[in-house]
Amino acid sequence: MLLKALVLSLVSLNVYADYSPLQADWSDQAVIEPGSNRANIFNLTPAQLEEMKLAGYKHAMNYPVTVTGLLIPYKPLLNFFNTDSNNPLKKMVLQMGKMRTGFKSETEMYEWLGLNKFNSDSATGIYKMPLPNGKRDQFYVGAGLIKDKNGVEGLTFSCFTCHSASLFGTTVMGLTNKRPHANKFFHMARGIVPYIPNAVFKAGTGASEAEVVMFNRTKKNLVSVGSTNPQVLGLDTSLPQVALSLALRNEDDYATKSPVFERFPRHNELETFIADSKPLPWWNLKYKTRWLADGSITSGNPIFTNFLWNELGRGSDLKELEDWMRQNRKTIDEVTVAAFATEAPRYTDFFPATSIDLNRAKAGEKIFQNRCQKCHGEYQKAWNDPAATDVLATTKVIYHDKTPTKDVGTDPQRREGIKFFADALNNLAVSKYMKTTVEPQDGYVPPPLVGVWSRYPYFHNNSIPNLCALMTRPELRPKTFVQGPAENKETDFDQDCVGYPVGQKIPKKWLEDKEAIFVAGKPGLSNAGHYKMFQNDKGEEALTAEDKKNLIHFLKTL
Repeated sequence: MLLKALVLSLVSLNVYADYSPLQADWSDQAVIEPGSNRANIFNLTPAQLEEMKLAGYKHAMNYPVTVTGLLIPYKPLLNFFNTDSNNPLKKMVLQMGKMRTGFKSETEMYEWLGLNKFNSDSATGIYKMPLPNGKRDQFYVGAGLIKDKNGVEGLTFSCFTCHSASLFGTTVMGLTNKRPHANKFFHMARGIVPYIPNAVFKAGTGASEAEVVMFNRTKKNLVSVGSTNPQVLGLDTSLPQVALSLALRNEDDYATKSPVFERFPRHNELETFIADSKPLPWWNLKYKTRWLADGSITSGNPIFTNFLWNELGRGSDLKELEDWMRQNRKTIDEVTVAAFATEAPRYTDFFPATSIDLNRAKAGEKIFQNRCQKCHGEYQKAWNDPAATDVLATTKVIYHDKTPTKDVGTDPQRREGIKFFADALNNLAVSKYMKTTVEPQDGYVPPPLVGVWSRYPYFHNNSIPNLCALMTRPELRPKTFVQGPAENKETDFDQDCVGYPVGQKIPKKWLEDKEAIFVAGKPGLSNAGHYKMFQNDKGEEALTAEDKKNLIHFLKTL
């Protein structure tokens, strides 16, 4: 028995010691055969694919990186919520005035963060969600617990904090979260947590010595995190968070910690240069050979990149992170499988098929082929097959064999922001291990349009509220709209224009949420560009109002 226990303990030290990493072409020479995709990125059997996909979704719900730099001691957090205003820690937080303190419970915090709820057990198809712990003991997707080496539970946030969203009461895995506060949460924590004395934390939360150790580690790691607030709710500030965090570290192979640079950071343009953008939907990965909105990740598995960027923004030790990556290749492969196998929601999952005019959609298909297909790909429709029963289905997507980038006049600052830290990333030893290369681009990727109806607001910077606005001359597009929640199908979504209601249609209660009000024209928030395809050779409108309606009906079917 003793020998058996010893063997089991040794195996547990490296559970994937005998695992052989799965192989795919992550090089800048990767090509996708026209009409195919990489939904089964590692060419697994159907049973293997399903097993690894479910495991990957669980990791996307409960963050798997056990060496992550930021963990909130969980039990002390709950104790903090339950104390009154006389608590010494609450008094200190109020006096500093840098952090929202109105959370009365864990639930309120998750809802403010914008986390989404697990779907019911009766959900089917792509909406059926695996339970991370095998039982319904969690209610919000993206919040999970990690035990440190002392056995203390710490709260952290996962991939699905930003890569899942609620559509009318249903959580869609892989869809961009339209209303996250994750970046703001990090920014607020950076401004207050490092200055809380351990003794005050312990007295204010009843923390144990081991929990104080976790809190102290998080404090130290936050000091090496640089962050900014998004310009508007719905956008992500990962570029400045990575760049400014690197500016707080040494310029060696593993960007080691530097007390000097933590006090006196090297200058980086992203301190003031706005390069906000939204996270992208997972289901488009299968059609691509390069990553991010601008295609600047030209080689390497994007899941590796995601973990590296996350952990730079969490103050992690990069040598520890690389060791974790080497020892946990199965976990990384499982997340990769899940991300590439993710499918898009269909319009008819939420609205009746009769709301799509088939004749209009067929007419819109011809307009799309003439105006949009060259950049965004071909979408073959079932209605062209006399034997088809689901006539609105897309039977094949033919995207580019190598992912292109195009400059169509949209706001350039997101892609320009990459140049301010690309070299620093490429020089890291962990980047070389991952075989990831970052190259600034002169444009953005014209994305595949599968599930485009659900991806509003449009453009990389969320500057276009709906498809009607997208097809309007830039100078006439709405300057202001509100990125409200998708709760009520009748009031929160414009079915004719596909996206946010604008003008007088905006729900009055939305106007109270000042963070969600988008004002186009600020640095990084231009809504110009992407319009030549709707003009003739003389620069005049090429599409009538009826043409645009038809094109929108076609886009609803993708």
